[in-house]
Amino acid sequence: MFATVELSVTCNTPDAMLRLHLGEKLDASGNVDRQPPGTIRYRSIDVKLTVGTHCYRIAIPPDTQNTGPAAIPLPVEAGDVVPFRYCEIDANHATPTVERIHQLAIHVPFDDTAASFECSDATLNAVWQLCRHTIKATTFCGMYVDGDRERIPYEGDAYINQLSHYACDAHYQTARYTHEYLVQHPTWFADWNMHSVFMAWADVLYTGDRESVNCFYDDLVAKTLIDLGAEDGLISTAAPRPAELERKLHLFHARYIAKDSLQDLVDWPPGSFTVGGIGERDNHDMRPINTVINALHYRALVLMAAMARLIDRTSDADRFSRQAEKVRQAINSKLFDPTRGIYIDGEGSSHASLHSNMMPLAFGLVPPKRRDTVLQFVKSRGMACSVYGAQYLLEGLYDYGEAEYALSLMTSRSDRSWWHMLEQGSTMTLEAWAHRYKNNLDWNHAWGTAPINIIPRKLMGIEPVAPGYAHIRLRPQPASLTHVSIKVPTPLGPIIADYDGTTSQRRYTITVPGEMRVDLDDAVRQSLAVDVRRMEA
Repeated sequence: MFATVELSVTCNTPDAMLRLHLGEKLDASGNVDRQPPGTIRYRSIDVKLTVGTHCYRIAIPPDTQNTGPAAIPLPVEAGDVVPFRYCEIDANHATPTVERIHQLAIHVPFDDTAASFECSDATLNAVWQLCRHTIKATTFCGMYVDGDRERIPYEGDAYINQLSHYACDAHYQTARYTHEYLVQHPTWFADWNMHSVFMAWADVLYTGDRESVNCFYDDLVAKTLIDLGAEDGLISTAAPRPAELERKLHLFHARYIAKDSLQDLVDWPPGSFTVGGIGERDNHDMRPINTVINALHYRALVLMAAMARLIDRTSDADRFSRQAEKVRQAINSKLFDPTRGIYIDGEGSSHASLHSNMMPLAFGLVPPKRRDTVLQFVKSRGMACSVYGAQYLLEGLYDYGEAEYALSLMTSRSDRSWWHMLEQGSTMTLEAWAHRYKNNLDWNHAWGTAPINIIPRKLMGIEPVAPGYAHIRLRPQPASLTHVSIKVPTPLGPIIADYDGTTSQRRYTITVPGEMRVDLDDAVRQSLAVDVRRMEA
């Protein structure tokens, strides 16, 4: 947890001292690692003791980077905290007695009983627990931040954090607070600015509250980057931009590094980050007309059209829908290689990355006749993306019927897996799969929690399709799992679902709040015996 230490000590020797070693990682000898790699946390703190029995609350020395002007500050009365799971105590020549010791942690209010999950695969169970604890622990700033190294919110990180938090607790305030802050204090990546539209849609879809969309409507329109659209609808951050765009995006208020221009991210880190590596972009060719950026742009337009309709801006909704269709056609005509049957990285490129194909899958851009070749290519690349990219890889696989392969990625024990995070000794998701893939990684990054929102939404197929969870689409894809039990929090009350695949007629039972509408996917009717029950008020 992000915490400090409080301990009660009895000491009979004047000038006695304790030295506390707080850390996230153990060394090969089973002690707190004093020299962990990357930015895995370790602190050594001396405590001067007073004769007698006294209680000591440890003051964590502030870190220069994560308490600077760009970082989200903690409440002054809370003091500072550090993420740790081990506390090792050294005494000098004196022999004090530690009567009691507590880890004093900070996090937002969290209902530990709001969600649950258990299935026939032990690895997936462990991964779910890893992700759930990460979501609880990393709320320590009262806002979604990117880990302890920087303590800065980023839109892409925050969107995954948001979806994962919704899967753990019917708590929506932290997500909205983070989203509205980022609208006004954005980062400078084109990808991330468009993720503000994603966050706005998730907020209204899960809560049913349109107030935030109404309030920030003009900002959200700008963050679709529709102002960059060329005649064919495709956008480029390298092209000359409208003079007012930076102002409309609030880029001059970016807290981290004041940049007045947009950049393409795709994924992080690139190959140049680690010597000799290909990075997490799968060697993506960063062309001015970028397939990943335009796939995100397409999705932002689709979501903006949906939000415009919700608040009765019909003409705007029609405009966004027309523009989205134009972008869809351009992507499929200009950014697709018909010879190989896959999407290329950008206009003029001959390279095809995992990202340029998994993003069109995730956003429904792949026509049925191209499905097989794109999926074949995506599966050939494995997990050639970061823990952030894994969110969209898994979504695309489930949406195009590759449930078994998606399950194999979530239960993998390779070095690019969530299980490997546990093997390395962490109890929160890592910023990258391992140190060799990002040499300054931290061990407390919630953008790595994709499985905990994928499991209810895709594996168990429970997805809201109308604001406030008033209406859900049911499309479970348990693949080779033999049983699954899940509890999903919603603002209307919990959804409880069980799957039994041990009999010839596989059974799926779901209990929903009484007023919730349930649409059952046609393919599910043919493959599962589904029993929908209503929860009594």
